[in-house]
Amino acid sequence: MKVTINDIAKLANVSKTTVSKVINNKAEGVGEETRKKILKIIEELNYQPSAIARGLVTKRTHSIGLIIPDIANPFFPQLARGVEDIAIKNGYNVFLCNSDNDVEKEEGYIKAFIDKSVDGMILTSSTSISDSHYQSLKEKKIPFILVDRYIEGIEGGAGVFSDNKEGAYKAVNYLLEHGHEKIAFISGPLSITTALHRLNGYQAAHYDKGIEIDYDLVQEGNYHFKSGFEFIEQLITAKKKFSAVFAANDMIAIGVVKALKKHNIKIPDDVEVIGFDDIDTATLVEPALSTVAQPIYDMGALGAAMLIKMIEGKEIDQKNIYLKSELVLRETTRRE
Repeated sequence: MKVTINDIAKLANVSKTTVSKVINNKAEGVGEETRKKILKIIEELNYQPSAIARGLVTKRTHSIGLIIPDIANPFFPQLARGVEDIAIKNGYNVFLCNSDNDVEKEEGYIKAFIDKSVDGMILTSSTSISDSHYQSLKEKKIPFILVDRYIEGIEGGAGVFSDNKEGAYKAVNYLLEHGHEKIAFISGPLSITTALHRLNGYQAAHYDKGIEIDYDLVQEGNYHFKSGFEFIEQLITAKKKFSAVFAANDMIAIGVVKALKKHNIKIPDDVEVIGFDDIDTATLVEPALSTVAQPIYDMGALGAAMLIKMIEGKEIDQKNIYLKSELVLRETTRRE
């Protein structure tokens, strides 16, 4: 039989209010002997207070809502792990939802989290433009953190991001410095800031070297394997010349590698390939993928730590944190 706060109160011969004060560490007016007696009964009966009931007293549920856009992309489980590890360490539970890059679905989850009275939210948004559902968080004074994807014009939150333009610049600059002037590029959806900033990095590296971009070699993708595979197929069919490919994430890059191998194009001898993210799969494909490594776990962990500070009314040292990326060279680029 489930033990209730009423049972504790009867056994201790005190009111429910007194038991509630002890449970929630607000034992003003409760004698030390009474407090010890209640705690002993709680321990003996292995009583687990309801999070909802405690929330009514403390105004907190010790829960965090996490919305990610694509659970099938190996990038996001790494990020979610970072969030969960820090949350659990600090006594918070994490509710995870997958928006499928659908703004309406994301809005529905935000409303659901508000109804569930989560203490705060961590969001990797499906859009790069501030929308009405973020205003509802601000109006209800619910703390939230953006991770990975920046949103233009949003107020009231904070964020942890990778410097996507810098990371893309490093990759493309490396290829340009190794003699490649025809570098194909497959981006993510340009409605998302990460994709747009990686395109900006690709462009900036060319401009700084004074090399004209052939935009026939540039394609907007969707961060999925298929967009990399299909664009390389199109370029090969059209007999477009290219000697390197920069892909806006590792899943696209793996599609690129698959298409090149299908046409017996040697990697990296004929075409060099660099991806972005450094997901675990990058080392498992053949050949192992050169990539721009993002601190994925750290983004989630830092985001969770910042959010918990905000929930608990503490000052955060820096509202927006931009983490550095690193170019990791493996088997899809030539050895110097």
